[in-house]
Amino acid sequence: MTEAPIYQFSVPSLDGKTIDFSSFKGKKILIVNTASKCGLTPQYEGLEELYKKYGSKLVIVGFPANNFMGQEPGSNEEISAFCKKNYGVEFPLAAKSVVVKGKSQHPVFKWLSDPSQNGWNGRDPVWNFSKYIIDEHGNLIGYFDPGVSPLSNEFISVLHSPQS
Repeated sequence: MTEAPIYQFSVPSLDGKTIDFSSFKGKKILIVNTASKCGLTPQYEGLEELYKKYGSKLVIVGFPANNFMGQEPGSNEEISAFCKKNYGVEFPLAAKSVVVKGKSQHPVFKWLSDPSQNGWNGRDPVWNFSKYIIDEHGNLIGYFDPGVSPLSNEFISVLHSPQS
C-alpha cells in the first residue's frame, strides 16, 4: 500500500487563485463536492458555520461539480455570487472543472476514493455534499454520505478527535 498525503495537490480556486493543500498542514481539512441546485445545497450554511467556529484548526474546501443530474450549471462567477449572497460562504471553493467520479475523476477525488492511495477508503462521492475529513498530518480519517449534516454530532465528533 502506497499512501500519498493530500499535501501533494493544488487546484485552481473559484476566484482564479490557487488552493495549495500543503499550506493546510497542522489543520484538519474537510473536502466536500458541492452544487447550487441540489436539495442539499442548504448544507452550505452549516459548512460556513463550521468554518467560522473551527477556522483556527479546520479548513473547508468545496469542489463545485456538475456530476449529479446537472445540479451545478453555473460559471465560476455565478457559483461564487450564489454562495456569497445566499450562504455567506467564505471558505475556499475550487474552480468548477472538477469531475468527482468516473473515468475522468480529478486526482484529489481519486486519492480520496482509492484505498491504495489513501490507506482505507474506497468510496467515491455518491451525490453532492459527500464529505471527506483529513487529519492534521494529511491522512484521510473520515467519509460521510451527503445526508449527514456537517453540524451533526457524528460529524463534529470527528472534528474533535485528537490528532493522529
